Amino acid sequence: MVELSVLQTRVASVLKESQFRDNRRIDVSSGDVFGLLGVLKQEFGFDMLIDITAVDCLEYPGAVDRFMVVYQLLNTESGERLTVRTWLNLPDPTLPSACSLWRGANWLEREVYDMFGIGFTDHPDLRRILMPEEFVEYPLRKDYPLKGRGERHNFPVITRSES
Repeated sequence: MVELSVLQTRVASVLKESQFRDNRRIDVSSGDVFGLLGVLKQEFGFDMLIDITAVDCLEYPGAVDRFMVVYQLLNTESGERLTVRTWLNLPDPTLPSACSLWRGANWLEREVYDMFGIGFTDHPDLRRILMPEEFVEYPLRKDYPLKGRGERHNFPVITRSES
């Protein structure tokens, strides 16, 4: 089991550890998240990246930052799971890419970019994965209107027989 005090000797900005039900969470500053992920993989055996996702904290009670990025990790030998969280703000929400640590981060980071507009520096192919390239908004942001902003008018109409 990863000890918080040991992590803090390796990565200075490990902010806190918490537990929710049986899930351990570690919070880290956005500037040190890549360093922490590297330490967790290389020294503590978290060899599997399960997921990367984000949360738009706009209008959350007590929220200080706009976005929370969440990494779900697994040590396949011990079965230990760990959640790593970090926070970002506008105008330039960007994190270092985890693709050099886990190749599977490629698709996961592209999804976070496509839905939330969070960029990943040094990503090998950061482009939209779910929305069309012409789409200029980020639909999972809380300030995106439910009915859109009229961006559908420039999409080609495809009939059933053409699909």
